Amino acid sequence: MIIEPRMRGFICLTAHPKGCEANVLNQIQYTQPKGQIKGPKNVLVIGASTGFGLASRIVSAFGAGASTIGVFFEKAPSEGKTASPGWYNSAAFQKEAKKAGLYAKSINGDAFSDDIKNKTIDLIKKDLGKVDLVIYSLASPVRTNPKTGITHRSVLKPIGQSYTNKTVDFHTGVVSSISINPSTEEDIENTVAVMGGEDWQMWIDALLNAGALSDNATTIAYSYIGPALTEPVYRKGTIGKAKDHLEETAFKITDSLKKLNGKAYVSVNKALVTQASSAIPVIPLYISLLYKTMKEKGIHEGCIEQIDRLFRERLYTGQEIPTDDKGRIRIDDWEMRADVQDKVAELWEQATSETLPVIGDLQGYKSDFLNLFGFNFSNVNYLEDVNENTQIEELQ
Repeated sequence: MIIEPRMRGFICLTAHPKGCEANVLNQIQYTQPKGQIKGPKNVLVIGASTGFGLASRIVSAFGAGASTIGVFFEKAPSEGKTASPGWYNSAAFQKEAKKAGLYAKSINGDAFSDDIKNKTIDLIKKDLGKVDLVIYSLASPVRTNPKTGITHRSVLKPIGQSYTNKTVDFHTGVVSSISINPSTEEDIENTVAVMGGEDWQMWIDALLNAGALSDNATTIAYSYIGPALTEPVYRKGTIGKAKDHLEETAFKITDSLKKLNGKAYVSVNKALVTQASSAIPVIPLYISLLYKTMKEKGIHEGCIEQIDRLFRERLYTGQEIPTDDKGRIRIDDWEMRADVQDKVAELWEQATSETLPVIGDLQGYKSDFLNLFGFNFSNVNYLEDVNENTQIEELQ
């Protein structure tokens, strides 16, 4: 079939297998020529099919030569209907790993469930014995707690008072004002249950109890802080409470890993275009101005550049891993530079529907958004018939 992007609000309903393959190949071609990372040998990536999780799997495999197991929850293709982009990403990763002679297997299912945890542990024990790096990169708006059976839904709201600021519809470029009502206590609890550290801890406890973690094992979860501009709706809102919980959980996990001399870290990454961030009011406008500023300064990074730098310059240098005063790895350091933030704040005041095409990088934003779904790659012929029914090899 010929596959075109079909939009509904902040979601693209289709994905292109060849375009997703181009996305994966571009990332492999970024990390591989930079030389071997003296890094992990056996890696589990929870949330391995898109964004930072996919980049982590690519850097582990093609940067460090590691065996990888990826866990994700993606929609398979059916006749006349495309799969989700993460499905095609994972199929492309698997194909390239096989070509390179790298061990790679994947599990598709709800990572919050006990069933998927047990299935993953069985595969680790059977094939790898133990893992020495666990990446936790889940981004889901809904979680059913396997112990209580309660389904929690996260919300993005400010706490204590309403929040009003500018936002942009990145499809049309229209800048407008938006107000978000404050959260309830129940909203906060549900958001922490979905996006906090409880499930990360459950994964590590399960791996630890099964003897599936190596001595000196490391586990990393990803977080975001962002600027004062987005603070009321992000870091000081419901999601911020969840991120606080995630960061507190790192210390608890480190305590539980002491007998293995293991360590848990939260890596604070930069703002990027993701399916999740596209739906957050204010964030697309901020990212558009941030991209313009960072590109002009020659310090813009996407997912693969961020994670490659995390591995090469933070995690596997042979030195102690540098952290901030709260024990977090900061790979958002370029985004948070004073000269970058001062410029973005200045542009924010000037941002209107008329000025944004000049002062922001809305085209870059749109391009990155389309890339998420396998569209807008210059080396892909989108007028060509493609087989939507691409399957993932070694899917368990």
